[in-house]
Amino acid sequence: MELKEIFPQFDKELIDHLLAIGNHIQFEEGEMLMRSGQYFKNSLLILDGRVKLYREGEDGEEFFLYYLEKGNACALSMICATKNEQSAIKAKAMTEVKALAIPINYMDGLMKDYRLWYYFVLETYRSRFSELLEVIDQVVFHSMVEKLEFYLKRQFESLGGKITITHQEIADDLNSSREVITRLLKKLESQKRISVSRNEITRLNF
Repeated sequence: MELKEIFPQFDKELIDHLLAIGNHIQFEEGEMLMRSGQYFKNSLLILDGRVKLYREGEDGEEFFLYYLEKGNACALSMICATKNEQSAIKAKAMTEVKALAIPINYMDGLMKDYRLWYYFVLETYRSRFSELLEVIDQVVFHSMVEKLEFYLKRQFESLGGKITITHQEIADDLNSSREVITRLLKKLESQKRISVSRNEITRLNF
C-alpha cells in the first residue's frame, strides 16, 4: 500500500522525502520495539499492524497507555527523539508490524522545512494527550468496573465487536488481579452486555 493511502494528509513532496530518508522495517508479533530507558534512534510511522504502549513503574508494574495502528505515529518518540531523551515507555508488537523508520537526525529539518509534517506532529501529540487525559481520569476518579468498561470500549472501538484477549492480559493492563477481572466480566456478562468465552469477549449491548 502506498504511503499516500495510509497518510493522506501528506503531500507528494513530503512523501518523497520520507521515503528517501526512511527505512522500511518489520517487527514480529511479541517483539519489543522499545524499552524504558532506551534512547530513540527513529520515529516510526506505522504502515500496518498494532503496537501496544505501556508505562513501567519503579517496581516493574506495567500500565497500559494506548495502541498505535496503521496511519499512526508515536508522539512521545517524536518529542523524545528531537530532544535526544530516554524513553519512559515500553512498546510491544501485538501483531506483525510494518513501519517506516525516520532517523532522529532528520527530525529538526522535517519540522522546519515541511509544514504538513509540523501539523502532523502537533495533531499526533494533541490526540494522544487527549487520550491520556481520559486514561488518567479513569485511573484517578473511577472504580475498577468503570475502568474495565472504559478499557473494553476502547478495545471494541479499535478491533470490532469481538476481541481475543485473556483475563490475565486485561488484569495486567489495568494493574489489577485476574480474579477481580474475571468476576467483573461475569457481572457484565450477566447483564448481557458482553459474552465471554475462552480468551474471547464479544460485544452484545455495550
